[in-house]
Amino acid sequence: MEQKIQLNEHNKQEYPPMHTAEHLLNATMVKTFGCPRSRNAHIERKKSKCDYILSSCPTAEQIQSVEDRVNEVISQNLPVTIEFMTHEQAKDIVDLSKLPADASETLRIIRIGDYDACACIGLHVSNTSEVGIFKIISYDYDEEKQTLRLRFKLIGKK
Repeated sequence: MEQKIQLNEHNKQEYPPMHTAEHLLNATMVKTFGCPRSRNAHIERKKSKCDYILSSCPTAEQIQSVEDRVNEVISQNLPVTIEFMTHEQAKDIVDLSKLPADASETLRIIRIGDYDACACIGLHVSNTSEVGIFKIISYDYDEEKQTLRLRFKLIGKK
């Protein structure tokens, strides 16, 4: 008998290219600075923002290298795939610490090539070639909260 997968409902319509770009930004920040994925994200079609906990403010050169790395990964035309698995199966693959208490037992894991894997119920493109060009438009650092806020947008390919 085939089991029907039950997932939590998604509460908003997202712009798939931007949501996929957010995953790439998160993976790049984790790989570059060793920080957790964004603490807070606001993902919209025109511009988005993510907050990261960092002990110090990155240099302008480091911010530029994050942007460059995200665009490098986008240009690799990586497949964006979906897998379904239990919490137990997922715990060694993705960080489950931000899952809501009412998360369903079956998780939807989004993989972007071998670059990123994340539990997510949002909408995504099927290949990074659909994302466009990633551009960090501004950033600021709150020393008291040790939080870096990155604001970014996507520029369509010409």
